[in-house]
Amino acid sequence: MSQNSNNKRLLIGQINGLFGVQGWVKIFSHAHPRKNILTYKPWHIQVDGVWTTLEIVKGREQGKTIVAQLKGVNDREVARSYIGTELYIERSQLPKLPEGKYYWDELTDLEVINTNGIVLGRIAYMVDTGSNSVMVINAEKESSSSKNNKEHWVPYIEPFLISIDMDARQVLVDWDEDF
Repeated sequence: MSQNSNNKRLLIGQINGLFGVQGWVKIFSHAHPRKNILTYKPWHIQVDGVWTTLEIVKGREQGKTIVAQLKGVNDREVARSYIGTELYIERSQLPKLPEGKYYWDELTDLEVINTNGIVLGRIAYMVDTGSNSVMVINAEKESSSSKNNKEHWVPYIEPFLISIDMDARQVLVDWDEDF
């Protein structure tokens, strides 16, 4: 899930297609598992800079995608106008995680330091590789002639992840700065 600038809403998906002729839409979900997007009600969308809500009448998994019928959308042409719409939920809709567990958006922009005390950069985003999650860390290093942007892909698993200090907004990793 991606974080919205106001820190109260989280991007959880996007309407990315049409399904059938009765106004159903296809949903690209950022939830894990994907079908969990249907449990968050209502969805929030921004139309011309104003926040409004979308209510889900029905929804289900359809093969490898998620489909939903939106309240008041009963034909394909009306549904077409929603394609590309980003779907948000309120942060308060998320279940509370156990101590020491974090949503990915909470990790974004934390400073990452290795066990040698070298600052690697800040977490730009997280990636699910299938076998494990990875912190993508952007580091700006200045050289005499220009700035070089470097990216570290550090597995979000032990033994590489040592600790997370949310108060200090820092992550300690066992990772070489040149890797």
